[in-house]
Amino acid sequence: MDRITRGLTAGAAGTTALNMVTYLDMAARGRPASSTPEKSVEKLADVVGFALGEGEEAENRKAGLGPLLGFGTGLGAGLLYGLLAGRRRFPRLAGTAVLTGLAMAGSTAPMTVLGLTDPREWSASDWATDVVPHLAYGAVAALVHEALT
Repeated sequence: MDRITRGLTAGAAGTTALNMVTYLDMAARGRPASSTPEKSVEKLADVVGFALGEGEEAENRKAGLGPLLGFGTGLGAGLLYGLLAGRRRFPRLAGTAVLTGLAMAGSTAPMTVLGLTDPREWSASDWATDVVPHLAYGAVAALVHEALT
């Protein structure tokens, strides 16, 4: 299996883990889904001049495109890791840390640049809500990448 396929497969597995942990947290704490993916879609559409439509049509497009940004981030982080790692096996803890960092940066940096969030203003709870699912992403993606290497 080539390094691109390994990275994408690891990223897909990690993304599944991240989503599962996020949904479990939402169910356990009774918290709503984050609105930042949809806000990101809206901002990005404005930047590139893409018309989302009006009313319910625009809301439905944002609801569909928002999660796709997350999948793109997860697959992209896995792909980048796969390209960087090649056929090497990093220690699992190191791989987990790198993949967690890539996923967090890939999601938070664009939203920060778009002015949708500022991690410097996050509470401890905000950080935990962000770090824990990304850590699940990193751990599962590293494990899968290692298994495929």
